[in-house]
Amino acid sequence: MAAQFSRYRFATVAIGCFAGGVFFASGMDWTKISWAQSTTGNRPAAVLGRGPMGTEGLNTFADIAEQVTPGVVAVNTTRSVRPRGNARGRVPQGMEDFLEQFGGPQPRQQRGEGSGFIMSSDGYIVTNNHVVADADQVSITLSDGRVFKAKVVGTDSTTDVAVVKIDARGLPTLTTGDDEKTRIGEWVLAVGNPLGLDFTVTAGIISAKGRGQEINLPNAGNFTISDFIQTDAVINPGNSGGPLINLRGEVIGLNSAIMSQTGFYSGYGFAIPITLVKNVSDALIKEGRVRLPVMGVSVARVEPEDAGINGLARVAGVKVMGFNPPDGGPAKAAGIEVGDLIITVDGKPVDRVSSLQRIVRQRRVGDRIPVEVVRFGSRKRVEVRLVEAENTAQLAVNADAPDAAGNPSAGKLGITVEAVPVEMATRLKTNGRGVRVTDVSQDGPARDKLAPGSDIVLSVLYPTPRRDVRSVADLQSAIAALKDGDYVSLLVQSIDPRLGQRVVNLRIGG
Repeated sequence: MAAQFSRYRFATVAIGCFAGGVFFASGMDWTKISWAQSTTGNRPAAVLGRGPMGTEGLNTFADIAEQVTPGVVAVNTTRSVRPRGNARGRVPQGMEDFLEQFGGPQPRQQRGEGSGFIMSSDGYIVTNNHVVADADQVSITLSDGRVFKAKVVGTDSTTDVAVVKIDARGLPTLTTGDDEKTRIGEWVLAVGNPLGLDFTVTAGIISAKGRGQEINLPNAGNFTISDFIQTDAVINPGNSGGPLINLRGEVIGLNSAIMSQTGFYSGYGFAIPITLVKNVSDALIKEGRVRLPVMGVSVARVEPEDAGINGLARVAGVKVMGFNPPDGGPAKAAGIEVGDLIITVDGKPVDRVSSLQRIVRQRRVGDRIPVEVVRFGSRKRVEVRLVEAENTAQLAVNADAPDAAGNPSAGKLGITVEAVPVEMATRLKTNGRGVRVTDVSQDGPARDKLAPGSDIVLSVLYPTPRRDVRSVADLQSAIAALKDGDYVSLLVQSIDPRLGQRVVNLRIGG
């Protein structure tokens, strides 16, 4: 009977702990993609075993852990947070100033925890921007137990990299490796301070590289670089800013985010490639800020129709959707046109938006870089001079449009069109160009490509020569000779100014 009661009590406590953990996670409003940063509070700690790996593998991990742990630090922050409630919004009109003299809600102190690693023996430390951003105080705890106050040298929200400095000398440092030479399937170690468990080492493999737009990070903006190393090494809140280590004991990434429904580890973590981290951290130390080099081009992922119309054997590159500013910029000045597919930059292959961003970020403002494009089957090489991001609106962001809602229609494109209303044409400044899409057939080539009521076809880019569409007859004439299997490329503008222009490639009969 006593044994049964003991088991019952244990089960009750376990269920209670689980429920409390779920409530805690939901209360913190963690989303599917979360920063691997922790805030102080009660934390569950679980001890799980791994299967046997053999003496040689365990010794290798043990040697690496012993080698790198002294170069890893714990980052503790304090920031002031004002309570969300505000009595001023609920008092009688005219009483706000009277009540102000008694003071509003007082800010409370929120403590945060993260990780970092020592990049120089004189006290420069790399961590995540989101770990130290807006912090009132930052302190660093070394593996030997010493604690130092830290000064934030510089931060960069676009890469989530930050550098802090402590007043110390002769510190152990970590060696940086080359993430570009790492391969999917290689063993890696993650070192950090998850869930308040200082200097924890976990092992896994590189699960993928070049993770980009699919990693929807919190507070991502136009210039945010998403080019992550994916790993199944366990990463939890508190690991943010810690190193991802290869079997040579070299840092190949800066742990930053986790994919989870609860905010805790449930399969995959993401690390910023060390080559990008080093580039940014060096700039922060030397100049205190990062000058963002840009091409002044807006791009989107390549679809099968885009590859087909350009005669590519595989889906590769990024599609040029527009320029920033729209009437100029370095890419346009170099001869790049809307509808081009960028396939190499600076001699390196471009297979997605994130790889283009990363290649450009490794160069400096003022550099001239070779760019190879495909324009409807014809390859061209141009040279683009990079400018600073302040002079343009975007680097190279995903300009894909939302799916269309289809309606029955006819025609080779599976759409019906009409003249653009005068008021709309004036507001959008179409200069007499364009026909508005009114319906899209669900079984036509434009399904999920064009949106009825909100898309305007401005030009036919291919078949060449390019021609502006100023009437329904112009569009009909441009596609009259097309047959099943042929491609057509359209320049389309949305009536929503936030979406702007884009290139839509369709295959007739597709």
